[in-house]
Amino acid sequence: MRLLPLRPDEKLPLTNDGHLWCFFIGTGSMFALKYFQTNFLVVKGQDHLLVDFGMTGPMALSSTARRQAVDIRAVLVTHAHEDHAGGVGYLALANRYIGIPFMKAPKTKLVVAPPFEPLFWEHTLRGSLGWNEGDPSGGRNLSLPDYFDVLHPAPLEGRERETWSVDVGSIHVELFRTRHIPEEAATWKDAWYSYGLCVDGRLFFSGDSQFDQGLVDDYEARGVQHYFHDVQFFPGAVHAPLADLRTLPDSVKQRMWLMHYSDNVDSQDPSGFAGWAQQGVIYDFDA
Repeated sequence: MRLLPLRPDEKLPLTNDGHLWCFFIGTGSMFALKYFQTNFLVVKGQDHLLVDFGMTGPMALSSTARRQAVDIRAVLVTHAHEDHAGGVGYLALANRYIGIPFMKAPKTKLVVAPPFEPLFWEHTLRGSLGWNEGDPSGGRNLSLPDYFDVLHPAPLEGRERETWSVDVGSIHVELFRTRHIPEEAATWKDAWYSYGLCVDGRLFFSGDSQFDQGLVDDYEARGVQHYFHDVQFFPGAVHAPLADLRTLPDSVKQRMWLMHYSDNVDSQDPSGFAGWAQQGVIYDFDA
């Protein structure tokens, strides 16, 4: 694996020679002010996938990747919190009213698990997107497929938790439910919809999750090579405390980058881990 920083005037390439890349446009928590929120791009061959697009997403995409929303051709949202989904309306409007008519772009693909789709539209997007071009006298209003080419993953049977599988071109993704909110949720079954993902069977991204060693153990047994895990610096609440992540085997921690951190990250000790995830840098996992 090699880290490849972009030059100050360089756009992030959205294609490559087939290497598996990860590029964080942000690595901070919802409340971070020194860092953009944790959203990232996966690039492989002729394909790319933006995972999450939060409140800081439009600015982060421009600042760290030197890209605009209309450049994005596929997006996946792990859950509906604002730091992960707050910029999706911007993405939808930019594609419909700039990308499609002026740049002759196709609809952006939206990867969304079927159980989450109606909730995401009704509770997160419809308020700002549903009435555009709507006719108050009773004409048809817009819906999710007016903005996106919706791509539904297929369920994976025989897994211990709800898991879905989808190919975005050459990029293979597994989506798995996580135990995120509320804090009192005993298992993923008790939690509101939130997903982590595994890319090409090699890269594990926790999404947002409380500490869940069984989940890490499962994907370690499946041959995951590298981990990116959300972290918090205090006990309890709805992310994985650093103290709990320290209880993982050394062989896992050495391959785990910590993301979704707060502004006081510089006062924390990442020893034993691969380090803090960095925004604005290409992680090339085939170099």
